[in-house]
Amino acid sequence: MPMSPFLAALRAKVGSDLLVLPSASGCVFDRSGRLLVARHGDVGLWAVPGGGIDPDERPQDAVVRELREELGIEVEARGLIGVYGGPEFRTLYPNGHEVSYVIAVYGCALVSGTPTPDGDEINDARWVTEQELDGLTMTGWSPGVLPDAFAWWRDQAR
Repeated sequence: MPMSPFLAALRAKVGSDLLVLPSASGCVFDRSGRLLVARHGDVGLWAVPGGGIDPDERPQDAVVRELREELGIEVEARGLIGVYGGPEFRTLYPNGHEVSYVIAVYGCALVSGTPTPDGDEINDARWVTEQELDGLTMTGWSPGVLPDAFAWWRDQAR
């Protein structure tokens, strides 16, 4: 689902003006410590999967829902890696909508399923090592967040 009914109603009132929106992303690692990343179709950039938090939704529930919707997988949020925001989290979408995200990033475990892009929001997905991130065209915020995610994984793997 590209835009929640709540956000669509808000956009109907404010147009494409800048909104600050809460969101949640999931850093899912496989047993060998590779991270699941997804290419977001609307902007063509790679990032960890996630999306907006709906009204009255807990951030950890939002990340579970988003990964189910976007990639058809079930995950368990195992811990909060951090909450991030700032100028590198601002996005101007092709439709002219401008958003500044505040992202709660969770370390997650894959419970079931094989990552399968929904073909709407996500058009590709892959497992990568920390070194392989440099070969991907990523969102502007990913370089500031993903080192923390890999550090979280190393701490959890002990």
